[in-house]
Amino acid sequence: MNQQQDKIIETISLSDDRPNQTSNERLVKKETSKEAPLTGLQGLKVDYYFSKPDIDPYDEIEWELREASITNEKGDVIFSQKDVEVPASWTQAATNIVVSKYFRGRVGTLERERSVKQMVSRVADTMAQWGIDGGYFHSEQDGKIFGKELTALLVNQCVAFNSPVWFNVGIEKHPQCSACFINSVKDDMRSILSLAVTEGMLFKYGSGTGTNFSTLRSSKEYLHNSGGKSSGPVSFMRGFDS
Repeated sequence: MNQQQDKIIETISLSDDRPNQTSNERLVKKETSKEAPLTGLQGLKVDYYFSKPDIDPYDEIEWELREASITNEKGDVIFSQKDVEVPASWTQAATNIVVSKYFRGRVGTLERERSVKQMVSRVADTMAQWGIDGGYFHSEQDGKIFGKELTALLVNQCVAFNSPVWFNVGIEKHPQCSACFINSVKDDMRSILSLAVTEGMLFKYGSGTGTNFSTLRSSKEYLHNSGGKSSGPVSFMRGFDS
């Protein structure tokens, strides 16, 4: 048994040895896996299904260079990037959206992504490494297989992540990955104004939000101190929606 496992067992023994536990219950809690020491569990075992052991998922499909462009309602080009590498099976609409919205970096700079391979690998490899570092997999090899499987699913359009994942994963250290948030608000001005900050920060990273305003007094109700009437939740909704 290595030093890391000894330390985990010692910590559990000190913090979780409750009097009403049986010796068998304590033993189960103290057992740790050599492959996944951080969780104390066996970890996920991943087999090849959508990908093959000795073949890169990118090598199994045909690629081509295209121009991606977006036009406004008048037909004027508002976005363009030439010579982007995309799967030949992808539609032009998919190409335009992915390149204009999800490719990392500013067009014309070295950090700008130029291939769907770069974008997919940025997300899939980052997620696989998170799982390895967090002890979610039975072994490091299982984590690598997971990354390869995820790559195959994404590049073949079998699955797709929401926009914040493509915007932020592999770029931000602690990325915002959820697309939708439900907020609450209290019936006081500090909470109402704080909500504006919360929503603004969520919008910054590409997510959407909704808020339950039912806690706010109606325009027919009185304020506590002044005797005046509340402006009502609708007045604040207009501000948040504008």
